Amino acid sequence: MALDPGLLELMRDDLADLPGIHEKKMFGGVCFLLDGHMVCGIGGKGLMYRVGKAAYAEALALPAVHELGFTGRPMGGMVEVALEDAEDAPRARLMALSLAHARGLPPKRPKG
Repeated sequence: MALDPGLLELMRDDLADLPGIHEKKMFGGVCFLLDGHMVCGIGGKGLMYRVGKAAYAEALALPAVHELGFTGRPMGGMVEVALEDAEDAPRARLMALSLAHARGLPPKRPKG
């Protein structure tokens, strides 16, 4: 399934003014990283957010948010929202949780 260009632009807009954000093709989609740590992404089936284990229960309590499990088992600290359920309010809260998680991690050193 192809990426939804409208949702990709929404995600880019959500992160546009933040320093340290980089876009990278991953997981068959596009991910956004802050200082080398994944914050969120978009794939063919929906949006994914790395909220971390501390905010995992809060994120799952939001409407239309589910465990991320494209590997066949849940990936702790990561959640997803189906494309058709990507409403502004839950998306904004998930982005805030994901950014807070990434900001709490030490910056990664560049490879090479």
